[in-house]
Amino acid sequence: MLITNLACADIYKYEDEEGVMHFTDTPTHRGFKVFIKDLKKDRKLRTNFRLTGFSRNPEEFDPIINTLSSEYGVDKSLVKAVIHAESGYNPNALSPKGASGLMQLMPGTARDLKVGNAFDPRDNIRGGVRYLRFLLDTFRGDVSLALAAYNAGLAKVSKYGGIPPYEETRNYVSRVLSYQKSYQNN
Repeated sequence: MLITNLACADIYKYEDEEGVMHFTDTPTHRGFKVFIKDLKKDRKLRTNFRLTGFSRNPEEFDPIINTLSSEYGVDKSLVKAVIHAESGYNPNALSPKGASGLMQLMPGTARDLKVGNAFDPRDNIRGGVRYLRFLLDTFRGDVSLALAAYNAGLAKVSKYGGIPPYEETRNYVSRVLSYQKSYQNN
């Protein structure tokens, strides 16, 4: 599956004065900056996508994703969608809050999941898929709640008894589900 077959849009981010990150595909003011480029629209970026160390060909991770998805019983299209949303397939991604690697594992989560090197694609995906399995089990297979917990944390989903009322989390769940459908259709 090529990334250029996905239905995507540029994703913009903005950090407000309280340090809260906001993500959107339709920026409402100049404070929003491009976070993820739509590779389908940007031919120059699409050409460089496979050549840079920043992001690589998503297909190169398919063997790892297929093996670990099967091992943990997690839909591979969901795993691909989370990776797409979290890092844009950048194994070296590091968020301002310290999440790292393809599946953007927080240091504590990576430690709990016994991820030796969060920047190693196999270690990172193994940890991320194990965590998704845990969340899916916790929420009895409810993918939306599992994704909300992946983004905002298990405690926040429990506190609100569902998807937290955070724009970022609601957008994240919607975006990942959309990506998942795209990956299922390929």
